Amino acid sequence: MALFRRLTPTRLADTQKLAPQISFVLRQLSDASTDLKAVLAAKIPKEQERVKNFRKSHGSTKVGEITVDMIYGGMRGIKGLVCETSVLDPDEGIRFRGLSIPECQKVLPKAEGGQEPLPEGLFWLLITGDVPTDAQVKALSKEWAERAELPPHVVQLLNCLPSSVHPMTQLSAAVTVLNSESKFANAYSCGVHKSKYWEYAYEDAMDLIAKLPVIAATIYRNSFKDGSGIGAIDTSKDWSYNFTTMLGYDDPQFIELMRMYLTIHSDHEGGNVSAHTVHLVGSALSDPYLAFAAGMNGLAGPLHGLANQEVLVWLQKLRQQVGDKATEEQLKDFIWKTLKSGQVVPGYGHAVLRKTDPRYTCQREFALKHLPEDPVFQLVSKLYKIVPPILTELGKVKNPWPNVDAHSGVLLQYYGLKEMNYYTVLFGVSRALGVLASLVWDRAFGLPIERPKSMSTDGLMKALKAK
Repeated sequence: MALFRRLTPTRLADTQKLAPQISFVLRQLSDASTDLKAVLAAKIPKEQERVKNFRKSHGSTKVGEITVDMIYGGMRGIKGLVCETSVLDPDEGIRFRGLSIPECQKVLPKAEGGQEPLPEGLFWLLITGDVPTDAQVKALSKEWAERAELPPHVVQLLNCLPSSVHPMTQLSAAVTVLNSESKFANAYSCGVHKSKYWEYAYEDAMDLIAKLPVIAATIYRNSFKDGSGIGAIDTSKDWSYNFTTMLGYDDPQFIELMRMYLTIHSDHEGGNVSAHTVHLVGSALSDPYLAFAAGMNGLAGPLHGLANQEVLVWLQKLRQQVGDKATEEQLKDFIWKTLKSGQVVPGYGHAVLRKTDPRYTCQREFALKHLPEDPVFQLVSKLYKIVPPILTELGKVKNPWPNVDAHSGVLLQYYGLKEMNYYTVLFGVSRALGVLASLVWDRAFGLPIERPKSMSTDGLMKALKAK
């Protein structure tokens, strides 16, 4: 409380500077209960009332205008969704419930002796808006470990799929089949009142998040290793620790990397393909398993989650042609040849951001600390210096700075996880935290089925002519 005592005599400007600290303190003054569902149940009625009153007083207020370019350009920039869990600011980057990645790294609970935030803590933040205590995070780790067991028919499906089936296809198939366990679907079929929808969506979200590491590890062992068992879940360990050890890795640094990776890839507001797809399919009251599986089919695309793999392919091509000791001039020549051939430099540019992606920055800081001499990291560092000025000179790129995909694969390669086809599965496990937290709130707010109006080109031309 000393922080509040110090605020009394300060000037307004000083108070504004302390606003982030005040925000942290207020978030930490939340319910100390370790029962996440009970904490959420206490919050939902207040948020429902707040939104109800807001819509009542401002329901007819216009929030933007739509242009023809937006209609033909993939609805880019249209304000048409609500996402409580995160917001992507073009200048500041992603904020999880108002907190930037550096702020999350500072305030979210960590494993004993660890430096990176635990994904459990981020999930608690995303779904409640509160920074959790260590006790709350430990309780969530334990609960997920206890919910992790897969039903036999899902294990059988995964073990029968040939290793030639893409890992993302295996993930989508397993999650789809897992909907046999959906508490939401069962409750809906029994006629549960819609005010209870969020509770069953919550139960499915918790079960699915708990089981995803087991599914993902089984896919990895079957596809790239000897198909041996993944071992037992340790209920005294955190979600990332169990996932990493089930994959077959026990390096403490790599476990720390996975904690960071699973945290920073978790959410990116509501308009990206995977998040929007989960919301859209869920709006039809499809259960969370079916909605998440649909989102993973979107994440598998090369313009979305597959992008980090394309970065590594491009880096390998670059290394083959110029080597690890290439001069700046050699790198510049290669980049210009790439651009002049009609290709892009993968990992650079972003649809919304207009600065270096904070997710890139925190991965770079991890690399500077743990693998500064790695030749691939050094190459990536050189590109960080060389590529933005070239893209700026080209004049066709709104954001010449690197995004998250420019770095993540380099770190995974360093610690031995070299199977690029698997990287999007890791992304998917992480993304579950954000999209499923959002889906619970979709049901809590009673959001209706999504059904925007479409027009034909002739109809659009006629409407504009009349206007």
